[in-house]
Amino acid sequence: MEALPHVAQRQYIDAVSAFSAREEAWREAEQVRGGMYWHKGPASNPDAQYLVRTTATGGETGLGARSADTEAIHHSFQRRKREAEVRLAGLDARVAEHERMNKALRVGRVDPLVVNILNRLAATKLTEHFRVVGTHAVYAYEAEAGLRVIPGAIATQDIDLIWDVRKRVHFATQLKRLDSSMLGVLKKVDPTFRIRQSQKYTAVNKDGFEVDIIRRQAVDGDAQPIRLSGDEDDFWAAQAINAHVLLDSPPFSSVIVASNGKMARMNTIHPLAFARFKRWMSALANRDPKKKQRDRLQAEIVAEMVATHLPHLRAGDTGPEVPPIPAEQLLGPAVSTGLAEGAPPPKAPTRRASRRQAGR
Repeated sequence: MEALPHVAQRQYIDAVSAFSAREEAWREAEQVRGGMYWHKGPASNPDAQYLVRTTATGGETGLGARSADTEAIHHSFQRRKREAEVRLAGLDARVAEHERMNKALRVGRVDPLVVNILNRLAATKLTEHFRVVGTHAVYAYEAEAGLRVIPGAIATQDIDLIWDVRKRVHFATQLKRLDSSMLGVLKKVDPTFRIRQSQKYTAVNKDGFEVDIIRRQAVDGDAQPIRLSGDEDDFWAAQAINAHVLLDSPPFSSVIVASNGKMARMNTIHPLAFARFKRWMSALANRDPKKKQRDRLQAEIVAEMVATHLPHLRAGDTGPEVPPIPAEQLLGPAVSTGLAEGAPPPKAPTRRASRRQAGR
């Protein structure tokens, strides 16, 4: 590991400050999306007026007849909306300036596609349903620590997202509001993404970059298999052994920077929970030896990072231990490439279930 140059660290701090302020401004602007107007009364009372609140999706709610109270509501809403729009526009411009400086000073090195995917999840309000796990999480840790991890430890052509199946009803509702599938959300970032027919928890684009969606192993009340939407060509989340540990670990969030200067917030797990999970993976007898070596390296790097640059994270809850795997789940040729069962469509029983390792 090596420290970012001082000028790059200073730029990152300033850029994150602007980015965080814009996140707050965006949330404020969300509260006043849509509008308000005075609706004329019925023919029997044409002089009457009623205040109506409209949503960005076309919904309307009556707030009552015109009165001193509803006039105050209308005035307050219009004022808040103007202020929110001005503030958001200003911070948009400020963030754009910082992104140019990020690129000039080489502050970040994350693949721009990853940043675009995370920003799309944020824009569609799907962020809360996913955590980034696996190799890409290291970018969040190094950003927070002001360090650069050796490239060999983080080179990867896929991003792993763990989906919180406990929130599946809320997730389905949000996708319905978007009138989209999960694959459709990704296609807004890159229209070349397609679901791999051999492992339906994976979407791959024209450049071979993959997005994998995993979930905890099914427990009482969980449907199995689960497709993320009603669209036939959408993700089937793969069960991953011990993935509940990734959901139950304390959250960790950091702003990451792409090689083109763009920024996004990455939500992942506590770095010490990550290190424990990687150590557990490195000890699995049936894991690819090359991947085991990288697992150990990532665990050592992240643990050292916390000890030397993020010592405050050692206090408090760092997440659950990773339980051992029953021997019967480690037997048989089907597990040679991983430990998680992908979920093929029920209508295709002849297709072999793919296997997936959590936190690849």
